[in-house]
Amino acid sequence: MPDSVSDLGEFGLIGAMTERLPQGPGVLLGPGDDSAVVAAPDSRVVVTTDLLVENRHFRRDWSAAADVGHKAAAQNLADIEAMGARPTALTVGLGTPLDLPASWALELAEGLREECAPLGVSVVGGDVVRSDLVIVAVTALGDLGGAEPVTRAGAQPGDVVAVCGRLGWAEAGHQVLSRGFRTPRVVVEAHRRPQIPYGAGVEASRLGATSMCDVSDGLLGDLGHIAAASGVRIDIDPAALDVAGPLREVASALGADPLAWVLTGGDDNALAATFPPDVELPERWNVIGSVAAKGDGDGDGVTVAGEPYDGNAGHDHFAG
Repeated sequence: MPDSVSDLGEFGLIGAMTERLPQGPGVLLGPGDDSAVVAAPDSRVVVTTDLLVENRHFRRDWSAAADVGHKAAAQNLADIEAMGARPTALTVGLGTPLDLPASWALELAEGLREECAPLGVSVVGGDVVRSDLVIVAVTALGDLGGAEPVTRAGAQPGDVVAVCGRLGWAEAGHQVLSRGFRTPRVVVEAHRRPQIPYGAGVEASRLGATSMCDVSDGLLGDLGHIAAASGVRIDIDPAALDVAGPLREVASALGADPLAWVLTGGDDNALAATFPPDVELPERWNVIGSVAAKGDGDGDGVTVAGEPYDGNAGHDHFAG
């Protein structure tokens, strides 16, 4: 195998990566032409795009290339899930330094494949360019299957707020890695590869979810988007949140508050949704709060135990 991506060349790199990527039955024309052609049985396509920039969203000394591939796919697939849709296809753009080991790029493709293949999601194309840092840009497509999209704007007073998936785990892993440690492995792996509750988005839509989003920047911050879009107030019951044992152990060792990680930590990509109060939710959905009409003095619209949260509500890519 060539040592670096420059040894492979642009089209050699594209060909080597493409060989590792899945193509499902919904792909009418796959990689190799100017564009791919993907079936859209619903006549509508759900689309989302996300970027991972080296040393901002991942570090090569913290995460293997396959981890980055998993994460790049997962965070985009979660956005499709959050609309109540089924993910169908991805395109991937890769910016790479000339001296990036060719094996790293191919392992990235393996991570993409491993995340997508069990879902029947196809990686149908993309691009590679030269850049100073590794940049992975993913666009994901999804199918609503005849249903209406579940947006952030439908929450109603009287609804309950529920979460499906883990919260705070990725932030615990980030805190561990930031201090130069590699254990506990369970939280470090949560930072490297988010565990998306696949299928929960379509499930929520069928159950009558009134609004939904994925938790990528922190529970309070992302619920704040729902509150703002819906014009409501959301209150979180901290006693209903799952603060798992590994989070408590890490927080105790680091002198931190694990509840803060659950409330404001990002990158777990759990799903948060609002439902009418009479809906019987499956066990994997945990009711954590309620929706009420918003008053004039309710600030950003999200409270914890009836009070404004004293601290940063989540991640802001452009914060100082």
